[in-house]
Amino acid sequence: MAKLLIRPILGIESSCDETATALLDTDGSVLAEAVHSQQAEHTPFGGVVPEIAARAHLAVLPGQIAQVMAQAGLVFADLGGIAASAGPGLIGGLIVGSQMAKGIAIAQRLPYVAVNHLEAHALTARLPGLVPDGAPFPYLLLLLSGGHCQCVAVEAVGRYARLGGTIDDAAGEAFDKVAKLLGLGWPGGPVLERLAQAGDPKRHDFPRPMLRRPGCDFSFSGLKTAVAREVAKHPPGALPMAEAADIAASFQRAVAEVIADRAGHAMAIMRARDPAARLLVVAGGVAANTAIRMALTRQAEASGFTMVAPPIRLCTDNAVMVAWAGLERLRLGWTDDLDFAPRPRWPLDSPGMNRDAP
Repeated sequence: MAKLLIRPILGIESSCDETATALLDTDGSVLAEAVHSQQAEHTPFGGVVPEIAARAHLAVLPGQIAQVMAQAGLVFADLGGIAASAGPGLIGGLIVGSQMAKGIAIAQRLPYVAVNHLEAHALTARLPGLVPDGAPFPYLLLLLSGGHCQCVAVEAVGRYARLGGTIDDAAGEAFDKVAKLLGLGWPGGPVLERLAQAGDPKRHDFPRPMLRRPGCDFSFSGLKTAVAREVAKHPPGALPMAEAADIAASFQRAVAEVIADRAGHAMAIMRARDPAARLLVVAGGVAANTAIRMALTRQAEASGFTMVAPPIRLCTDNAVMVAWAGLERLRLGWTDDLDFAPRPRWPLDSPGMNRDAP
């Protein structure tokens, strides 16, 4: 397929509880961006409510898109394409964002790119300036978020191989559940990390599921259960703050050690697949955790890899990564039909991901 003429691209992210829009120039520089967090809407319910999320996306997106276009000083006729998260994620939000993008594409006769949200995370490291001299293929992706925990060989745009993943909870999900046990509210990851700074990480010897086992699969369910048992030793509502801090610190240490160990195995597998691989890219909301970043940095150095992670604002869901993934695909001449249906489940290594790959 012939390569398309590239102009600035608009990206839309609405796969979960962040409504985000971004405009990228042809070289990947950010012209304008905006993110609306729905935390206030979901906090009373202790987690994301899909119907509320979809309605919030619908209410926010039109004005947000207009704001970003005005901030960049562009009109839709200046664009070279529209990209939107089309899966995986909450189907209501995916429909809202995709339909908004398709409407603009139809009205302006622009190319439409249905972006796999996981691919957007995978390609974030290739944004200009994040990795000196760029992030060449192949590299290893460690995706850590509330919904995903997996190791992926990133071989090219549209070509991925899943090396391992969680067999139960994702890392971010485990953080949220433990934070709830400790009475910290939702979302739990950032609050638990702050509490852990005041605790003793060696106070409790929690289990390290899958530690040193072959392969690079993850498991956090048993660790979560061990924390629940420790918390249950105290009457409801009577857990001392100092003890809560020790539990948080000990839990975080266990998670960091498990993730580092699993990443070490993944890097060995990646090196066996391609001896030229030297880069470990960590993405997703949990990649913002300082203790986990430090553990992975040490493990990468021991394995002969360099660990890189996007800036914290690009670790969580955002439209910059969606626009960038769309730009990478447009550069290859890859677009999607307007009847492309959003997918609540869309594995990176599914046949549809590399349907046009050489």
